[in-house]
Amino acid sequence: MSTQQGTHVGATMTHSITVVDSVGCHFCADAESAITELATEYAIDVTHIPMASPQGMDLMQHHGAGMSPLVLLDGQFVSSGRLPRGRIRAMLEAADLRRTGSAS
Repeated sequence: MSTQQGTHVGATMTHSITVVDSVGCHFCADAESAITELATEYAIDVTHIPMASPQGMDLMQHHGAGMSPLVLLDGQFVSSGRLPRGRIRAMLEAADLRRTGSAS
């Protein structure tokens, strides 16, 4: 179910994670921590979009997200609210995004 919409950086395929977050959101802080950890293992670029911005509101509405953070992998819905670490890891594994030389 993986879409290969990433960009090539050298020989590495890089995919994007978009996080639509809000100020003072503890689920957002938790997602940031999890994504920072995943970025050490997987070739990803992370973009943060404020939920209160026009783009953030549009994304929240488009994906039917009831709460922040909204997390997307290459535009594909991952979650809204608490980030399920196992799900995003499985999606990254399916996309074969492990960085060269990372431990399994």
